[in-house]
Amino acid sequence: MKDQPEPVQQPDRTARAWADLVATARRTVTDGLVVGTSGNVSVRVGDLVLVTPSGVPYDRLGPADLTAVDLEGHQVTGDLRPTSELPMHLAVYRTTPATAVVHTHAPYATAVSTLVPELPPVHYMAADLGGPVRVAPYALYGSDELAAHLLDALRDRTGCLLRNHGTVTYGDSLDQALDRTAQLEWMCRVWLTAASVPGHTPQLLSAAQLDEAGARLRGYGQRTDRRA
Repeated sequence: MKDQPEPVQQPDRTARAWADLVATARRTVTDGLVVGTSGNVSVRVGDLVLVTPSGVPYDRLGPADLTAVDLEGHQVTGDLRPTSELPMHLAVYRTTPATAVVHTHAPYATAVSTLVPELPPVHYMAADLGGPVRVAPYALYGSDELAAHLLDALRDRTGCLLRNHGTVTYGDSLDQALDRTAQLEWMCRVWLTAASVPGHTPQLLSAAQLDEAGARLRGYGQRTDRRA
């Protein structure tokens, strides 16, 4: 009787998620969305939340630096202190279906957060975030007050701005959350550019136009159940 092949060992889910989180955090730097150790990234794996540690450059993070907390914020893995923005991340996981959260200090988005209470709908991709992007009132970073403001701004949305601070987006994956951050930063840049032209006011999309775009975006891309 022939020997049976040994079962293929699946990579550890948590270790794989940590590697993806570190790669995403590094992309926020290379994409110009954060400077230094600003901003933070998290991903949910079951009842664990993996999160970037406080004050550690992302290019120095490795497998041994895995940092995880439970949904109450108690650290269960790692010796490094979790990001100071942990209350904000946990608030999102407790109240939304998020699997990943990205927080940045993206420059155009931060500039817009100081000017208006809501990003004017200059492009239909606002529909991908649920509608016009709100600006959460200012509160001290890392505070429960900021987390509360964030949840109000995220109502029926997957992204928002934090006044004088930056952006928060969430998604079903790290890739989706980061893509939403990039789209938000791009829309902020478009609005700032258009609004800076003397003698002209940017044309904005109506609620009906955003709803129409949102319905079409829900069917955008490739189907995942295609057969070869």
